Amino acid sequence: MRTKQVNLLITLVAVALFSFSCFCIYKITQTNNRLINCRNHILEFKENMLHLRNKTEKNSQEMMKVLNRIKYEITKRENLSGNLVAQKADILNKNETVSNTFEDLKFFFPHIRKEGRIYPDVIIGKGKTGVSFALGISTVNRGNYSYLKQTLTSVVSRMTLSEEKDSVVIVSVADSNEDYLHSVVKMITRKFKRQVRSGSLEVISIPAFLYSSMLNAKHLAEASQKLASWQTKQVLDFCILMLYAQPKAKYYLQLEDDIIAKEMYFTKITDFVGNISSNNWFFIEFSMLGFIGKLFRSEDLTHFVRFFLMFYKEKPIDWLLNDIFQVKVCDTGEDLGNCTKRKKQIRIRYKPSLFQHVGIHSSFPGKEQYEKDVYY
Repeated sequence: MRTKQVNLLITLVAVALFSFSCFCIYKITQTNNRLINCRNHILEFKENMLHLRNKTEKNSQEMMKVLNRIKYEITKRENLSGNLVAQKADILNKNETVSNTFEDLKFFFPHIRKEGRIYPDVIIGKGKTGVSFALGISTVNRGNYSYLKQTLTSVVSRMTLSEEKDSVVIVSVADSNEDYLHSVVKMITRKFKRQVRSGSLEVISIPAFLYSSMLNAKHLAEASQKLASWQTKQVLDFCILMLYAQPKAKYYLQLEDDIIAKEMYFTKITDFVGNISSNNWFFIEFSMLGFIGKLFRSEDLTHFVRFFLMFYKEKPIDWLLNDIFQVKVCDTGEDLGNCTKRKKQIRIRYKPSLFQHVGIHSSFPGKEQYEKDVYY
């Protein structure tokens, strides 16, 4: 009896051990499957990460290509503006002929008679024409001092959009210093983007060959000779700018690169010109100083320029402006009082002045000037 009980107990223990073994084997198998699944997930995650990294690197390479292209275009444009003096980007069509007034320069300057086309280099410009007003600003390098940005900001910001649309501001760089030309172009293209895009702001450069070697003040020893050369070149600077502006507008307003304009100056000019009853005026002065704020009919500019060129070596341009009235208005032997009276009828002065001279450091090296328009 006891033996049967022992055998039954052994059988139960064996069954229990077998069941436990099976359970353990099942658990181990399940754990292994989980480990395999986990490993597969890890491998899949790793593969996805590698794919993502490769995709990221590819996108990064594409982005770098785009950035490099942008940098290339920017550098290309900067190089174009940096080498502006070497380029001649005039805005005339091939079939168009240059104005005869530029050809007239050959009559006064024998050294350019062998040159072909006489025309300023158009650095920035869209050929805007058919407007009411062209505003001319001639600028040269003043070393460490510059008033051009202040001048342009004053002149441009004090126009309405409709006035800006009906005008063109022309900056003439009358300096052979290529670095200065580049700095002017860089400043204008950054500060006045909208005006440049619309064609309301242009930059031209006067080719060096238009000036004879005698005008190079570096070779002149005496201060008086240098001053005379500077004044002579200034007359030529203004003449070339006036000839360039002539076909663009009905009126031409002469400014300088070291002035500021009054609020609503443009509106006041257009209203005043529109309300003048007589057409018998020669020019209108909107400033009493020098050659600042002088308004001409564009159709008369050729006559003024030819007179200036005949005597450009003799006097500064504002003095020549006075002399032209003596020639045009006064008769030989006429009473001075009668002549002065007729001058006032065709030389109109607007008060108060709309422009003020602010430059202290002259474009003539070493010279300081503190002239102010008392009527401003």
